[in-house]
Amino acid sequence: MILRPRVASKELLLLRSLNARARLIEKEKQQYYNLEKGYEGEVQFDRYMQQNLLQDRYIVNDLLLEKNNKKFQLDSVHIAQSTAYHFEIKNYEGDYYIESDRFFTFSGKEILNPFHQVKRSESLLRQLMNSLGFPLSLESYLIFVNPEFYLFNAPKDPSIIFPNQLNRFMRKLNMKSSVLNPKHLKLAEQLVSLNLVDDPYKRIAPYQYEQLQKGILCAQCYSVDVIVKNTKVNCDHCGCSEDLDSAVVRSVEELRLLFPEVRITTSMIYDWCRVIESHKTVRRILNQNLTKYGSNKWIYYE
Repeated sequence: MILRPRVASKELLLLRSLNARARLIEKEKQQYYNLEKGYEGEVQFDRYMQQNLLQDRYIVNDLLLEKNNKKFQLDSVHIAQSTAYHFEIKNYEGDYYIESDRFFTFSGKEILNPFHQVKRSESLLRQLMNSLGFPLSLESYLIFVNPEFYLFNAPKDPSIIFPNQLNRFMRKLNMKSSVLNPKHLKLAEQLVSLNLVDDPYKRIAPYQYEQLQKGILCAQCYSVDVIVKNTKVNCDHCGCSEDLDSAVVRSVEELRLLFPEVRITTSMIYDWCRVIESHKTVRRILNQNLTKYGSNKWIYYE
């Protein structure tokens, strides 16, 4: 049972929008690529688990926790009968190598060693679980999901799962029976309740409404090359088609994400979407999908 589903992080959504509507600085471009690639791998892992995991688990995803004044992030935690499983998921692509306990791309660029990251998170999670009164056995695994990944000089460590080992690893997990009780649920709920709220705005360069390209983003490829035809929004880039009402509501949510303090009005959404012919259409969609406040020229929506 999934108690905390995986969703795209606020930072990823912000950078996804800004990447489509503005020119990101190089550092932010790389961060956007890393977040998008990482999220894609996590979703792939979740889908694999849903299709192949046979035993009962309480599953919590994307946790940002703190123990002993140290913050740590967990991609996925599965709580089973006698064991909590911690999965760190990596969607690396291409050739990498390890040298003197340091992790490099094949071009020689050093990156954060994911093995160190897993060990740190495992230690802090174990301490946290013990302090909550749940001294379950804890097993941590580093999962590489991309079949185009290869690691030279890989350590002989059974907690590292490469793509061609995933099916065998899943069979091993399914061999362990798991009967859950209210104590397991309580632990999962406590972990969810301790999740910290992240503030990504301070990590992103300032931007202004006037600087951003207007239009409805495609729901699939995030292009602004969309046109409205009758009650559909069609993307000229990838061919995706979406109901107009859904696309406008999604655009309102995007605007509120970018500018949390903005007051939603018909005129603002008309300008933000840019491809809708009339204010009347925008007003109808807002009236049907949002809550209206005020009257006459002071009407706004939430």
